[in-house]
Amino acid sequence: MLPVQTALLILLLPLASAVVIALFLRKQGALASYISTGAAGVLAVLSLQLIFGGKHDINQSWEWLRFGDFAISLGFKFDDLAALMLFVVSFVGFLIHVFSLGYMHDDAARARFFGGLSIFMFSMLGIVLADNLFMIFIFWELVGFSSWLLINHYHEKQSAADASKKAFIVNRVGDFGFLLGIIMCYWSNGTVNLTELGNHHVYSTAIPLLLFCGAMGKSAQMPLQVWLPDAMEGPTPVSALIHAATMVAAGIFMLCRIEPLMVPQALNVIMWIGTITALYAALCAIVQSDIKKVLAYSTLSQLGYMVAAFGLGSQTTNGAPLPVQLSDGTFSSAHFDVSVVLATGIGAAMFHLTTHAFFKALLFLGSGSVIMGCHHEQDIFKMGGLRKKMPVTFITFTIGVFAIIGMPGLAGFFSKDAILYLAMENNKAVFAILALTAVLTSFYMIRMWKLTFFGEARSKDASHAHESGISLTIPLIVLAILSAVGGYSGVFSKLAGTVAELVPEAHGSAHMTILFVSLAVMSIGGFTAWLFYKSAATDTLEVKSRVAFNGLTQMKESFDNLYNYYVAKIQQRFAMLLNFLEQVFLAGAIIRGFAGFVGLIGYAARALYVGSIHAYVYWFLLGLVLLWGFAAGIF
Repeated sequence: MLPVQTALLILLLPLASAVVIALFLRKQGALASYISTGAAGVLAVLSLQLIFGGKHDINQSWEWLRFGDFAISLGFKFDDLAALMLFVVSFVGFLIHVFSLGYMHDDAARARFFGGLSIFMFSMLGIVLADNLFMIFIFWELVGFSSWLLINHYHEKQSAADASKKAFIVNRVGDFGFLLGIIMCYWSNGTVNLTELGNHHVYSTAIPLLLFCGAMGKSAQMPLQVWLPDAMEGPTPVSALIHAATMVAAGIFMLCRIEPLMVPQALNVIMWIGTITALYAALCAIVQSDIKKVLAYSTLSQLGYMVAAFGLGSQTTNGAPLPVQLSDGTFSSAHFDVSVVLATGIGAAMFHLTTHAFFKALLFLGSGSVIMGCHHEQDIFKMGGLRKKMPVTFITFTIGVFAIIGMPGLAGFFSKDAILYLAMENNKAVFAILALTAVLTSFYMIRMWKLTFFGEARSKDASHAHESGISLTIPLIVLAILSAVGGYSGVFSKLAGTVAELVPEAHGSAHMTILFVSLAVMSIGGFTAWLFYKSAATDTLEVKSRVAFNGLTQMKESFDNLYNYYVAKIQQRFAMLLNFLEQVFLAGAIIRGFAGFVGLIGYAARALYVGSIHAYVYWFLLGLVLLWGFAAGIF
């Protein structure tokens, strides 16, 4: 089979699964789950064949629509970047399908759930393989639809319905900017093909920042981060697939795709937004009691790390000068090699994206195993003592925790250190904030780990907890292995090809400095949390410092309160004003006014029909006179 045919089959296989489930299997949950999981398994095999089967050099497109000189094409661009993302989506997606077989076994609507998983896989693969921005946008919106569908799985719960609507609306805000960026890119360059943009493009600050709006929505960067924590209302496998490993990473992947369009001003904005998001989310995670909410804010923070890493590419590397903005707003591109300038930023971002997909999917699935074992209890202060009751979950979850906090030898250690080293070399302020964020990450992760697995059971559900079945534990074991070895350069190089060569590496004294910093931030945060939090039913921080606890809680809720105020006091009142103007002028003066005028003419004309032939003769003669006057030129 030709590589293009393999790529087409990879794209269409989950779509076929979704169509079959939607049309024929809506009442047959078991069969639907097996078909969706089987399709995901075949998809993973085909993806591995495409990734390891030869060179990553597919670049082919077909015209889809044409309007005059404007044409929209659909095609494939498969390079090292796409190969890395394809592995994450297909392989992690398959493991989550397997986990879902056990987790959703008793769900009455599992056919709809697995159909939603299939349509999501189709949408995500479209983004990965797309060769132009228009195609990315089409599948970008399909990802938004499938995300809404899966978050809203428990639609009978008002909180789930509200969370799905919130996610959909917030993402549309970012997508509006994304669409404007695509239109402006086409208007400026005459193309949105990714390969052509890499060869020739117009430098602009507005284009990359507008395109970044899409990443702000999908990857939940400030100020569009408010939807992600609420999205935990969906089933836990959905949280693992969409809100940890794949969909939220689509924004990072898209940024790496459009790197030829980047200029220093845009990259600096991106860097600081990522840095601030990382710190903000880490602070919010400290006061969470829901195990999935802790992981949700952790995801926000780690996505901030990736965005900051990409933005750090705005600094010069190996002496290559950046383009300078001229007085007329254009950019001087003399001696500018964007691939050199952005190489380390892309490499660090994609490296952490990959390792994060492994250990965060592991943590979310591990939390699902805990929730199942504790009879759907999600409050970590009502858990405890699960270390002996759920040994497989405990061991694998521990590997995930140690990976995210940067334990030497595990995947997160290598990828996070690459970002910290890049920050240390290029921007000391960003380095200080990210190092503080790493301390907080170690703090809240060890807090969650200790309260969940150690001490005595603090509720009836925790005291009767039990290990999950084989369909839930096998994915945990596989992801634990990937979380342990996925950061080694040999493993990553086989997956990423030349992308692995872009990862920044510290040497000499810099290597020892960054190693010391990593060990210090991990130890300070971890030991502080271990000593500070007791195995109690209440939050120690809330007991000892209610001011700090309430302050962090209010910071978490401040964005929602701000948006609610804006909607109620500004947007709603503006809408009421528009409605008033529409009623008075459009519906009243224009529509009803013209209707009344026409009705008046009709009423007057109707009065002429008197039923007398003598009157009609007079009207006929008058008409002849008027016609004669018009023909004679009198009128």
